[in-house]
Amino acid sequence: MQYQELAGRTALVTGAGQGIGESVARALADRGATVAVADRAPEGLERLRSSYEPGTIAAYPLDVTDRAAVDAAFADIEKNVGPLAILVNVAGILRPAPVVELTDQDWADTFAVNTTGVFHTCRAAARLMVERRGGSIVTVGSNAAGIPRTGMAAYAASKAAAAMFTKCLGLELGRSQVRCNVVSPGSTDTPMQRQLWSGPEAPDSVLDGDLASYRTGIPLGRLGDPSDVAEAVAFLVSDRARHITMHDLYVDGGATLR
Repeated sequence: MQYQELAGRTALVTGAGQGIGESVARALADRGATVAVADRAPEGLERLRSSYEPGTIAAYPLDVTDRAAVDAAFADIEKNVGPLAILVNVAGILRPAPVVELTDQDWADTFAVNTTGVFHTCRAAARLMVERRGGSIVTVGSNAAGIPRTGMAAYAASKAAAAMFTKCLGLELGRSQVRCNVVSPGSTDTPMQRQLWSGPEAPDSVLDGDLASYRTGIPLGRLGDPSDVAEAVAFLVSDRARHITMHDLYVDGGATLR
């Protein structure tokens, strides 16, 4: 069991049904937080809830694009789980395609989840945290927000917008002692990453780079693990990061050469 540095705090993690979101939820729960987990797929939420002692995890099937549903979920969390101290935005989708082949629906869906969904949850959380004069919000973005990627224009643009929105929110909420930060993973071993692979050689091309797609490799020579991202999030929401806000922490093994 991790040091209980988040004991007594209530957190909400969106996109917690699998991958990075699940790993973040576990990292916060292992540090003592009571964690509300949200996702459009309830199966993963139930698996997560059942793996902890009763009362540790509260499951909320939720579509972050639905403003009314988001507001209702926040109200229920406040009433039945606890006063929200931490929000982690992980919910996201990826519809890879060259711009000339990208459909209007794919563009709209990508921004609805990756950007507008972040707006919905952050606004609801901010209203509560400002009243209590404290809290921490982390948006899990992508290193694609900081470097062009072929076939990922919609995803990269939506993540860049969410990152800047989170920083602007941090500027507005700073005097209320609400910290807002971004964690930007690179290639991480998740179902979303695997959907980009077309054959057994695909992981090697991620590690080594691909000149044809103008992509560098990963200097550390390994794919990220969801726990690598979760550890960064756990640090930023803790008191160890009490003087950090509006920061964008890249967790990509050096892939963007920053």
